[in-house]
Amino acid sequence: MSDAAATPGNAAPTPGDASPATEQSTLAPSEAAAEARVAGVPFDLIEAADNAAKARDAASAAERYASRGSLFKPEHKRFSLHRVGLYTFLVGITFVWLMPLLVAVYEALRTNGDVIRHGIFSLPESLTFNNFTTAWSSTEPSFPQAYLNTLIVTIPAVIVVLIVGSMVAYAISKYSWRLNLLVLMFFTAGNLLPQQAIILPMYRLFSTHLLPWPFTDNGGTLLYNQYIGIIFINVLFQLGFVVFVLSNYMKTLGNEIIEAALVDGAGVFRIWAGVIMPLCKPAIAAMATLQFTFIYNDFFWALFLMSTQDKRPITAALNTINGQYYTNYNLLAAAALLAAVPTVLVFLVLQRYFVSGLSLGSTKG
Repeated sequence: MSDAAATPGNAAPTPGDASPATEQSTLAPSEAAAEARVAGVPFDLIEAADNAAKARDAASAAERYASRGSLFKPEHKRFSLHRVGLYTFLVGITFVWLMPLLVAVYEALRTNGDVIRHGIFSLPESLTFNNFTTAWSSTEPSFPQAYLNTLIVTIPAVIVVLIVGSMVAYAISKYSWRLNLLVLMFFTAGNLLPQQAIILPMYRLFSTHLLPWPFTDNGGTLLYNQYIGIIFINVLFQLGFVVFVLSNYMKTLGNEIIEAALVDGAGVFRIWAGVIMPLCKPAIAAMATLQFTFIYNDFFWALFLMSTQDKRPITAALNTINGQYYTNYNLLAAAALLAAVPTVLVFLVLQRYFVSGLSLGSTKG
């Protein structure tokens, strides 16, 4: 044994000791081994420390390579028959839904003589916008007046049904009272009632003389042949759907904010207007889009409860294009596309809320 090894100050370090040589071995194993030999450390400890440092360096390099590969190498999706079938189904459903619209656009750009000679599904002789310009003035009333008549009915009806429906939904969803469930069932059952089944009693009700002659322009009837009557009947039949959807959505809202508003001294109407309605903005926007579309497209009540043709909405005006013995379907397709423009514009304005508003309230929590 050498003198350097027997000297107490040069005692051999154990593997657990944090000597300078061990600390340096993690950074440069070969240099640390050379310095340890000069210091007189036993060779087996030097070799063990050197191997441990190399193993740590190899593990660190492998970890860096693995992390770099997961970040920069794209994940390859396996070929799945289920995925192919799903995409095929979605593409097929999309095509089925778009097919009527595409056919309407295609036929609206063709002349009626071209379709008669070659058939509907054939290559066109020429494409023209004459059907759109002709349809603009061929209905009774004309398209500008028909748009105005429809908006006079649709906008007030949508506003009233959303206000009344949200009030009823708030009372049903946030307050416990004896007739809570019964009222919800009553409004929901209104959607199950066929409109055609009550046309005769509704016609008799609307044609009843309620006011003296000077107050109305149609013999004293307040609702028949009046815009207020069409608004009333649309609100009546759309209210149940709005109450059902909004009540389910309001049930997902926490009661803490309502209790905080009550502590601050807010009344029921103040809570509904200042707390509930802002929180229900997505659902309200989705309902506004749907209700505008439903009421705008109404043809049944506008035909039976409005006798003056110049006051009828746009759906009833489209019916005047049909002749007694002949119908120009190319002209009718162009008129139908023009009639659909307002509903498309409303959807484009509110589309950011539409999908999210329909999904909200479907699950609680």
